[in-house]
Amino acid sequence: MLPRDVISTGDLILRAPSDDDAEAVVRASNDPVTARFLPLLPQPYTAQDAREWIKKTRDRWDEGGADFVISDASGGYLGAVGVPRPDRWGVVEIGYLVAPWARGRGVAARASRAVTDWLFDQGLHRVGLKAEIENVASIRTALAAGFTLEGVQREAKRLRDGRWADWAGFARLAGEPVPDTKPYLPFFDALDDGVVRLEPIGPDDAELFKALLEDEQTARFSVFPVPPMEGLLRRLRSTGFWWATGQRVELAVRDAASGAFAGHIQLANVAQPLGQAMVGYSLMPAFRGRGFMTRAVRMLVEWAFEATPLHRVIAGTDTANTASHRVLERAGFTREFVERELFPREDGKRSDDLSWLRLRPKNDENM
Repeated sequence: MLPRDVISTGDLILRAPSDDDAEAVVRASNDPVTARFLPLLPQPYTAQDAREWIKKTRDRWDEGGADFVISDASGGYLGAVGVPRPDRWGVVEIGYLVAPWARGRGVAARASRAVTDWLFDQGLHRVGLKAEIENVASIRTALAAGFTLEGVQREAKRLRDGRWADWAGFARLAGEPVPDTKPYLPFFDALDDGVVRLEPIGPDDAELFKALLEDEQTARFSVFPVPPMEGLLRRLRSTGFWWATGQRVELAVRDAASGAFAGHIQLANVAQPLGQAMVGYSLMPAFRGRGFMTRAVRMLVEWAFEATPLHRVIAGTDTANTASHRVLERAGFTREFVERELFPREDGKRSDDLSWLRLRPKNDENM
């Protein structure tokens, strides 16, 4: 049985829910973002739903679990953290909700970390949590709270609209050192030089992205076959997760003036121990020959050296892809070496890869 404690962490207080929280619970639960990522939450959410939830939280304490309201010093409702009854091995999976008026302040991360530390103090061995793959805010919360990514469960739950969704699993173990919570690849909304804008790519770009991948010139130098639309959508729904977990950055290249989709660029194959990543890119036919990709590559690599610990950014191009060679040369890369017969081709033959490198400038060595 977990004790009915009040937890204090900085300017946050975690306490048992009360009847006075009902109005705020209703407002938070009817928020579109809350409804989107909590598919079992009644919609619309009523005062009666809130009263029933508060009653269930009291039952949960009696059953061996715990429910905390996250509040500020004045007692105002900011969100909640739920803890089911731990199993016989001292393992439990928590969940959280943050009211829209409290977002962007690290509330969920601080509260989740404090509750997890408290659970370890009660003798629990493992605390897990799960986040839908598109819920990037929740994924960032898990990492900021010191949880370690353990994997992805494909199509683990259905959403409100009936679609199956992938879920990421995280956990902390008692006595385990908390990993560095600083993101390896910090987020940005856009990079813009006045001509080209780089923005996170997502499902709304699927049709144009598919057309780009199917373009004859793009396909000629691509290693991977073009996936069906459902596979492409799954990839685009995962881009925020990959970015948040430091695995890769996938961006749409846009015309800064019109916002038109011009291409795709990625920072992939991130090897954190080596401080190395690989840049890859492709451009829509209508935007070729205008210097768009040179600008895009230069912007992304310069951001990487300014905002991340990366020391090396590499690229690989088919030795016949002279257009890509010119992009990399203009973006400050130097030729390294040739890997013979690396790329498999549809005709059964293999082509050579020309490897390129751009190093962090010497005056940035202390990053």
